Amino acid sequence: MGAARAGFCAVTRLRVTDFRNYRRAGLDPAPRPVVLTGPNGAGKTNLLEAVSLLAPGRGLRGAQLAEPDRREEADDPDAPAGRPWAVAARVEGPFGPVDLGTGREPAEGGRAERRVVRVDGQPAKSQQALGEHVSVVWLTPQMDRLFLDGSSARRRFLDRLIYGFDPAHAGRVNAYEQALRQRARLLKDGGADGAWLSALEAQMIERGVAIAAARRDMADRLDRACRQAEGPFPGARVGLDGALDQWLAEGSALAAEERFADALKAARPRDAEMGGAGVGPHRTDLAVRHAAKGLPADQCSTGEQKALLTAIVLAHARLQAAEKGAAPILLLDEVAAHLDSERRAALFGRLLDLGLQAWITGTDRTAFEGLEGRADFFRVDAAQVTPDGDAGAAPGAG
Repeated sequence: MGAARAGFCAVTRLRVTDFRNYRRAGLDPAPRPVVLTGPNGAGKTNLLEAVSLLAPGRGLRGAQLAEPDRREEADDPDAPAGRPWAVAARVEGPFGPVDLGTGREPAEGGRAERRVVRVDGQPAKSQQALGEHVSVVWLTPQMDRLFLDGSSARRRFLDRLIYGFDPAHAGRVNAYEQALRQRARLLKDGGADGAWLSALEAQMIERGVAIAAARRDMADRLDRACRQAEGPFPGARVGLDGALDQWLAEGSALAAEERFADALKAARPRDAEMGGAGVGPHRTDLAVRHAAKGLPADQCSTGEQKALLTAIVLAHARLQAAEKGAAPILLLDEVAAHLDSERRAALFGRLLDLGLQAWITGTDRTAFEGLEGRADFFRVDAAQVTPDGDAGAAPGAG
């Protein structure tokens, strides 16, 4: 197993303990694509989720903290939880290896349960430390409706792309959302504490404009990178739709802050009645169009929507590799089953050209013939992980 080359980020050792359907499992792939095949329900997606939790956030399932805990009766949601889950990995990057660990620490001595993070064996203050070492982006079957469902999923998708360039973006989003919730509660209770209300709005304004600026910058760069079609993947136009985004487009950040402040103050009576806030980065939507057809993504076919989403993720990987020196790790859950043979071959070719590590799942190994000899294959069956051909050693699952 060689070290990861420049422009590369890869997991070269993964261990999970009491995670979903795994009591204990591990694998040691090389810094190249990883293919996990096996029947539905075997635990393939669970391994992808474990990798996703090596980055800040709640992972590809958006799970609550205790959800990944292994249960003795996996099919019984009321069964007692087992030991708290843990994920440990070695990540190779342009600056060498780093050992990352994360998991749930149960409540004890009056302290609430929490997620803990370790970097090279030392405790970190928060999840944001993970973002300094690894960037992870994913495509899952649940995201097939990204362009059809509500805007919150599209905002989360865009924010995940930003984390690879600016890990602190996650902290700003969390702080903004906390201030938003506190303001809503204060207004609901009558907003008697005017000084505290103004302080909360000041926090929303400062962080909200910074969030909007980061999203606008990311959308602009993706738009330039995605305009031209790449083989069977369509070109895409990427933009933002929201009042705060429009204010930034029309003037300076200072002017946007002033307009945001005026809007929040004017909307206090309405927000007290309706809850939330009528303006802010939490109202932004990611707007994607099929470049050649000029159609919004939600009016395209299911296959075109999947291809547009794949094109955006690949463009982001190219941008991150060029600007940050390390492409993200891609998690592609059942992606082969949702692309025709031409697009599937093109996707594998792009992954190999980019030289990144993608973790790809599927039930049928023959769908990955284009990666034979150029990827590590593992068989996953009933929470057992074993090498399947030219792959690294994989300790057995307990």
